[in-house]
Amino acid sequence: HISVAVPALDELATMPKLIDCLRKQTYDRFALYVCVNNPDAWWNDSGKVAVARANMALMDYLNAIDDMDVAVIDCCSKGKGWVGKRRGVGWARKMLFDRIVAERGSHELVVSMDADTVFGANYLQSVIDAMNADNSISAIAVPYYHQLEGGDDECRSILRYEIYMRYYLHQLIRIGSPYAFSALGSAMVFSAKAYGSVGGITPLQGGEDFYLMQKFAKTGKVSIYNSRCVYPSARVSDRVPFGTGPAVCKSLEEQERSYPFYPTAIFDRVGQTFAAFDGLYTADSDTPMTDFLQQQLKTTNLWQPLRANYKRKELFVRACAERVDGLRILQYLKQQYTGYYSAERSSTPHLI
Repeated sequence: HISVAVPALDELATMPKLIDCLRKQTYDRFALYVCVNNPDAWWNDSGKVAVARANMALMDYLNAIDDMDVAVIDCCSKGKGWVGKRRGVGWARKMLFDRIVAERGSHELVVSMDADTVFGANYLQSVIDAMNADNSISAIAVPYYHQLEGGDDECRSILRYEIYMRYYLHQLIRIGSPYAFSALGSAMVFSAKAYGSVGGITPLQGGEDFYLMQKFAKTGKVSIYNSRCVYPSARVSDRVPFGTGPAVCKSLEEQERSYPFYPTAIFDRVGQTFAAFDGLYTADSDTPMTDFLQQQLKTTNLWQPLRANYKRKELFVRACAERVDGLRILQYLKQQYTGYYSAERSSTPHLI
């Protein structure tokens, strides 16, 4: 059984397209979970109250659907909206995923979506087939193509950003990184059992999808192969501090600074470091990332604690790969990329 998880804020215009895609699915053993959300303070904000009211209309629309199993999580009405630091898409996804696991159990397959994503009639069947074909898979980073919307400048912007993401992914594939995936909240599939085993999602204001997929990569296997794609929106948005929405706002010149095509030689150094893990099981040796890791981890004793804790080579190598994870790789690339890295720039994984 599949549960489709969708966070929704001011999505009354886009939700009918997603519902139409679900109605056309050839695989019909699914339920739809939607978390309609906004800060509670918006009810007293003249500039935001219209969005809060639109969210109430969205709940009415969803609750009136009678031809599919729909569960609506109310995080928008007066007294039920976000308060304090508990807000944003990260918390909405956490509410959705946690409730699905609690209600549906560990054998459920969770399909993470955004309300402005569209997909073909065989999409749900394709992810069931992919998971059934390989029992070692914990999650799928589903292939995607952003919808081309708006004028020429917007289309060029999203295409530049998507080419950057694909370039980054293919470089990680080339060097054999276990973190070779693109994490989009609209294009994630995972088993409820795997979700429970990694302790759930960390509800950040942005990047929560990356960190969740990284957890799956550390404890199991993340696949990037699926026979069907999803098509997320490329609309301009400031709801999150980084990601597709803010990227589309940037000019091509700004994107070149924010999302550079890191030289192949730097990726090679990461690959050489991973290739050295086997030898590090018996004795310390310098790797291209040694100085960087010592600075980041604030220790000169990088590998001996792992050798002490993991007596088998394969476990030691896996522990090394968990230490030099996707975030560390990105930080290293930024540091090595002359003219780009500075202390003021965030270390968050928005370039993945």
